[in-house]
Amino acid sequence: MTVLTQNSPGTVLDGDRSAQARLLSLVLLLLLSCAMLASLAIGAAGTSLWQGLFDLVRGVPLELRDRVVLLDIRLPRTVMGALVGAALAASGAVMQGLFRNPLADPGLVGVSAGAGFGAIIAIVLGAYLPAAITSLLGYYVVPVAAFVGAWGSMLLLYRVATRSGRTSIATMLLAGIALSALMGAVQGVLVYMADDAQLRTLTFWGMGSIAGATWSKVFTSAPLILLALAALPFLARGLNGLALGEAAAAHMGIPVQQLKNSAILMVACAVGASVAVSGGIGFVGIVVPHLLRLLVGPDHRYLLLNSAILGAALLLVADVISRVIIAPAELPIGIVTATLGGPFFLWILLRQRGVLDM
Repeated sequence: MTVLTQNSPGTVLDGDRSAQARLLSLVLLLLLSCAMLASLAIGAAGTSLWQGLFDLVRGVPLELRDRVVLLDIRLPRTVMGALVGAALAASGAVMQGLFRNPLADPGLVGVSAGAGFGAIIAIVLGAYLPAAITSLLGYYVVPVAAFVGAWGSMLLLYRVATRSGRTSIATMLLAGIALSALMGAVQGVLVYMADDAQLRTLTFWGMGSIAGATWSKVFTSAPLILLALAALPFLARGLNGLALGEAAAAHMGIPVQQLKNSAILMVACAVGASVAVSGGIGFVGIVVPHLLRLLVGPDHRYLLLNSAILGAALLLVADVISRVIIAPAELPIGIVTATLGGPFFLWILLRQRGVLDM
């Protein structure tokens, strides 16, 4: 029998599964460590991670080829995969708590749609940009445009949904749906205008990939993602109280409006930076938080942290699968996450409707 317990001021939990959640955190950290090692060890180049580590222990310098493959290709790809996975999963957990809906997704606030809109503009209309901008940004024109699009859509939705200093989550949801539809229509026009090379770039960007990870991209996106992840402990108590409704949370002393502002800013930073460097990767923000909620309950003190860890591990596993499934070619990681997440999402829907008794 599940009972409601009061573990801390302003926090109401569905049972007390703290010990189970802490144990799961250790298991997930072990899983993440294994996923990172697999990401560093597996690749088309055939370079051995273990031989490289053995040489380093013996004091033998790595060969130029091994150093490039391990330190300049696989390591930044592993770090970026972990950061992007953690950002998407943690953002999904925050959005589900903010909307009080276990099927909510970071795309609901229009951040993903805005990022895609900015990227498509840069790809199709990049030739019309001033030469000073293209020479300054170089290969980063598309990531920067995606990030600007994500932030622009977030600011627009926030302005629409805020009246008299209070932000309506329902209004933001509806405005996000409308803005996504409008951006989709404009994107269709741009796709129609694109040539064959641009269409190929658009296709692969939309599928998502971290194959082009470099240390420059990591250092560009990491500060925003890490800043957003650092805010997670400060959102947990408020999201727990918000589960009872805004009025009840306010009576508990939770600054509801400040909580909304912080949560939206965190999602915009994390998802905007992630989509800018990896393209469109779906289902991580839905599947990971919902799976953890089934395992350890809705306590955001553990749910947010565990979502970040499992999201990082899941994306790295998906990336390893994308490398080996059609080796030596690589499958876009968005296809892998959709293949894994689609059936699970369908199972969630059927389970909630009582079709599956599991």
